[in-house]
Amino acid sequence: MKKVYSLSLEQRLIQILLANRNLFRDLEAVKSLGLPQWCIAAGYVRNCVWDDLHGFASRTPLNDVDVLYFDPTDLREEVEKTFEIALKEKVSDYNWSVKNQARMHIRNQDEPYTNVADAMKRWPETATSTGVSLDNNGNVTIIAPHGLEDLS
Repeated sequence: MKKVYSLSLEQRLIQILLANRNLFRDLEAVKSLGLPQWCIAAGYVRNCVWDDLHGFASRTPLNDVDVLYFDPTDLREEVEKTFEIALKEKVSDYNWSVKNQARMHIRNQDEPYTNVADAMKRWPETATSTGVSLDNNGNVTIIAPHGLEDLS
């Protein structure tokens, strides 16, 4: 009898994301900024997965691409704007939205967040609380503080 091994939800998510022809271009663009604890999150990931699950031939257009990072040493919003401009110069396909999660607790009237995953735990829509990044070896990594069940 042949054993059948199913993919974990994380492996399946990575497989779906890798089918996005722009994934590595987009991740490399963000990685080039040298941001600490960064990821591309929210609709970028959710739309990619849901488009795949629904068998859509083309991707759902994105209103923006959310980039998260965590830098408690510089909470200035204008720094985020410079990163958005740099990303727009690298990849003009999107409206980039870069947010330092180390300052977002102020806007949300929460206690300070400890990292990107801690900030994402507070998001009201768990299906968008998933981020994708590249590690130092060029491997795709996932941040999903609520798990992946709601996304799939």
